[in-house]
Amino acid sequence: MTASRTARERVRAELTREITDIARRQLATEGAGGLSLRAVAREMGMVSSAIYRYFPSRDDLLTTLIIDGYNALGEAVERAEAACPREDFQRRWLAACHAVRDWAVAHPHEYALIYGSPVPGYQAPEDTIAARLRDVTVLSRITSDAWRAGAMRAPEAEAPRELEADAAVFRELMAGVPDNVIWLSVAAWTTLYGWVNFEVFGQFNNTIENRRAAFEHSMRLTAGTMGLAQ
Repeated sequence: MTASRTARERVRAELTREITDIARRQLATEGAGGLSLRAVAREMGMVSSAIYRYFPSRDDLLTTLIIDGYNALGEAVERAEAACPREDFQRRWLAACHAVRDWAVAHPHEYALIYGSPVPGYQAPEDTIAARLRDVTVLSRITSDAWRAGAMRAPEAEAPRELEADAAVFRELMAGVPDNVIWLSVAAWTTLYGWVNFEVFGQFNNTIENRRAAFEHSMRLTAGTMGLAQ
């Protein structure tokens, strides 16, 4: 690789990073639906035709922002959960839950992009799947490890037969875990992300003041419902 090629690649990487940084700020003021390559180009002092060499369309830029968001959230969850003792399943669950909430509260507009309303006219490509699964993979691993260790009890009710096909994707993430435990975990994840959505999107305003403590209590209650033992 020549020095000039390395320099060009470095410049391209820096400009790409600047474009995505400006686009993230634009998310805060215009929302994902208002994201505009031309507006980003104007802020950079770049002619609008030049920016298309980096992102051929608005959807390409959105895809990059979405992947970046999923990766940032996934990395935060992975790091928090990895710091916990492997045999303390409740602690691992709580650490992962707090990592989701902390990242979302610190990055509300990026969280809204990945867990808010769909962007009109945008269809996420398969490129987003690997990043999308990072946080879910951690949560799935907690369930799988706890089940194998006998630290998680199965619900008395069996999963309905009509849900067998829907459980297939989760079986890939939680190999060997029975379907009724899989759905128990999915219900717990829904509680987690439902809480975070309520907080990020203002549904707790003028209702719950000590949100971190309330969140901790709710996630502990959820851990109890899952039968997660320390």
